[in-house]
Amino acid sequence: MTGDGAGPGDTPGPAGPAASWVSCGRCQAVVYGKRLARSNGICPQCGYCRPLAAWDRLALLADPGSVEPLDLVAEAADPLRFVDDKPYPQRIAEARHATGLAEAVVCCKLRMAGTPAIAAVMDFRFMGGSLSGAVGELITCAAETALALRLPLLLVTASGGVRMQEGVIGLMQMAKTAQALHQLDEAGLPTVCLVTDPTYGGVAASFAMLGDVVVAEPGARLGFAGPRVIAQTIKQELPPGFQTAEFLLDRGFLDLICPRPALRHRIGRLLAIGTRRDAVPPTPVEGGASTVVRDPALLPERRAWEAVRRARNVARPTTSDYLSMILDDFEELHGDRVGGDCPAIVGGVGRLGGTPLVVIGHEKGHTTRELARRNYGMPGPSGYRKAARLLRLAAKWGLPVVTLVDTPGAYPGVDAEEQGQATAIAENLRLMGSLPVPVVTVITGEGCSGGALGIAVADRVLIMENAVYTVISPEGCAAILWRDAAAAPTAAEALRVDARSLLELGVVEGVIPEPPGGAEADHTGAAAALRAAVHAELAELAGLDQARLVAQRRARFRRFGSSRRPDGAVLIPTEGGSW
Repeated sequence: MTGDGAGPGDTPGPAGPAASWVSCGRCQAVVYGKRLARSNGICPQCGYCRPLAAWDRLALLADPGSVEPLDLVAEAADPLRFVDDKPYPQRIAEARHATGLAEAVVCCKLRMAGTPAIAAVMDFRFMGGSLSGAVGELITCAAETALALRLPLLLVTASGGVRMQEGVIGLMQMAKTAQALHQLDEAGLPTVCLVTDPTYGGVAASFAMLGDVVVAEPGARLGFAGPRVIAQTIKQELPPGFQTAEFLLDRGFLDLICPRPALRHRIGRLLAIGTRRDAVPPTPVEGGASTVVRDPALLPERRAWEAVRRARNVARPTTSDYLSMILDDFEELHGDRVGGDCPAIVGGVGRLGGTPLVVIGHEKGHTTRELARRNYGMPGPSGYRKAARLLRLAAKWGLPVVTLVDTPGAYPGVDAEEQGQATAIAENLRLMGSLPVPVVTVITGEGCSGGALGIAVADRVLIMENAVYTVISPEGCAAILWRDAAAAPTAAEALRVDARSLLELGVVEGVIPEPPGGAEADHTGAAAALRAAVHAELAELAGLDQARLVAQRRARFRRFGSSRRPDGAVLIPTEGGSW
């Protein structure tokens, strides 16, 4: 059978004109059918996103006139000769008659906000969107078509799970579709999954959660086991909102929740960032040339403790402040995919002067409430794992990375240690050292300890004029070595934490001058200076191939504390102690 199914308008979906009055599946409000259709199936009373027929979904997502059904063939099979109260082939025939579709998925080529892609859109009306051998074949063929055409893949899920009438043959489709997505990973082609209500069982536990970016509609439910099965098995009351998109976003399993009317624009923007490569160095940005200072002698001397106090000023721009001023089309992506979404790390994709990139940074906040919500910029393991996921995304999509550092350190809590704080940071150090794309780091405020370095293994490290970078807080150093926290100013001088000292030590490649009064007094001016500096570094790194990038980055960190000259010769101290 073919997987292209009926054309647009051939089958009235749940939001279509089949019923004059429709009862909302959530709040039970009775809504006029045509009004519901005009609102794309969104209940005007409670905002519930009703399931859409596949062709109605495509009309919502695709640019007008851009849908081209794929000529794919997947024969329906009855491997078990299954009969419950009726033969399985009869059930398929009835589903086809009711929906006008050949199977529970429609595959096509389309454009979203101008970006071409391959799409596979599931339809829950066809036997609950269940995953059969034919559905698995069509989704796999769609992925293989994307691979052959070098296009991104969009998967829209709506399913109750594996089709029981096909037994283990249906079960095998989970592995089959997962392998198909892995081939796109190897080829560097973007995959985006849109989770709609409901998505359960074998679909949830395979391709639905394997996209580079996982988007969900508000209120969409997703899980491996259904809530009734879980409640009956464990005999416990389930938490409010269990398995909803909002529940999953809070726990790090989704990148974002997007209102239905905005899906075409936002997913199209993600696909564009992931697929369009600049073959030339980044285009010039507004705001003038970089003013980065490379010579320490050109910087004024200042007390290290003064630099510490200024770096900690809560009026200084946060990472979110900078991103809002220096990037176009920024889309924040959430979650570490294993159970957390640390608020002290923000990251996502966007454009800097037309150049698509991945950006990651520590986030503090300005008010007491913001600071508390962001854990004062101290990430836990889920923050570093979220950063690692975005770094891998950058490697797959071939995007440069910019990281902004502003943290008093990694969170020193019991939970953080139980969840593997040291491991999460260590994994990032290894990952960043071999990342095959340019990496630029800017210390924008505090850069303290391994909590800072966990996102700062870069080709170029810059520092704002009034920022600091240190192995430990001056107070911590004073308490340990001076046995007196009041000796923090003395410790700060000894640690040489200020920008000029760091440039002299070769820890940073340059210092970004701040406006008069500092970044805290002029956010716009500070952002313009940072933007110009980052742009200049990325333009310089754009001409390097992957092997050279990685080799130079490793050499950069290899030289710190090294007893070898750049040519590899061992340095031996003389009798007087010099080298």
